[in-house]
Amino acid sequence: MTEQVLLAPDQIRAAYADNTGKRDRDLAESLGITEGQLVAAFTGIDATKLSNSLDDLFPMLNGLGEVMALTRNPSCVIEKVGQYDNYHSGAHASMVLTEEIDLRMFPGHWVHTFAVERKTENGTKRSLQIFDAAGDAVHKIFLREGSDLTHWTKLVRTLADKDQSQVLNVEPRKPAEAAKANPDKADALRTEWAKMTDTHQFLRLTSKLKMNRLGAYRVAGEPLARALEPSVISQMFEQVRDQALDVMVFVGNRGCIEIHGGPVQMLKQMGPWFNVLDPRFNLHLRSDHIAEVWAVTKPTQRGPAVSVEAFDAGGGLIFQIFGRRSGETDHRPAWDKLVAGLQSLKAAEVA
Repeated sequence: MTEQVLLAPDQIRAAYADNTGKRDRDLAESLGITEGQLVAAFTGIDATKLSNSLDDLFPMLNGLGEVMALTRNPSCVIEKVGQYDNYHSGAHASMVLTEEIDLRMFPGHWVHTFAVERKTENGTKRSLQIFDAAGDAVHKIFLREGSDLTHWTKLVRTLADKDQSQVLNVEPRKPAEAAKANPDKADALRTEWAKMTDTHQFLRLTSKLKMNRLGAYRVAGEPLARALEPSVISQMFEQVRDQALDVMVFVGNRGCIEIHGGPVQMLKQMGPWFNVLDPRFNLHLRSDHIAEVWAVTKPTQRGPAVSVEAFDAGGGLIFQIFGRRSGETDHRPAWDKLVAGLQSLKAAEVA
């Protein structure tokens, strides 16, 4: 089943012209369409529909030089500056592995791809924008001042799709899966959890026990999973900054996960947004969307992997943060100590 565009492309463009100060995502929402449909309305004007194949796109990205990679979900945006390289193809999951741009991509959700060249007061802004079947953004790539425009032109010409329609029909948006728990399997969960040798085994375990990530955390309890007071997130980032710790921050959606590995430095709260504003790494987090936070410990062959994970009210994962792996160990004593000192939810309620 697909949902038809409620507005004609010329109506969408007229609305855009009347709202040039609005972000695409916000304008689309106000118009009752998706961001992908908004971009598609400019096909043949300042947008070109490209091939949806990751194997076509990613080998060409390195030639762009330095760019900014952006991945978001409704509550968090991550932006990293770097150069695409070291692409690993996979039918169900693909990867980009560099020091600065570190991605996990799920090709089944890369459904609509556009190259966008938009004239602004500050010059022409060029980007690659990928959307899922619902028309929601999966991943975006923004050219920077030093990016190679000759290669950009070659990429767009090479990957241009035969279909350059301005109408994008989309499927209904799928909501995040709510917490799914199975209390009858609590003992089995704890027993199998303790036997894990790799964090990637966790989702297979929860699936086997008919749970999901958040449901399993609620069932397992301490010491495997400890509920934290949601307000500790800003304090956690401040301590990471003050202690100059290297961390790994994971932000994603169904189609892409983007990872920052390294320190955080400049922190700033702006209204409901908590921000990391470092030169080559930005994070924008809606603090008011955080409904649950969990400190989680998973055993691995390289030592315990300790994370802090935030969820929204619908059960959707907003972000995860780990101590950054070093050498042959996942165990980061300073990070583990920091997490152990974060205020638990029960303690906050009692107070």
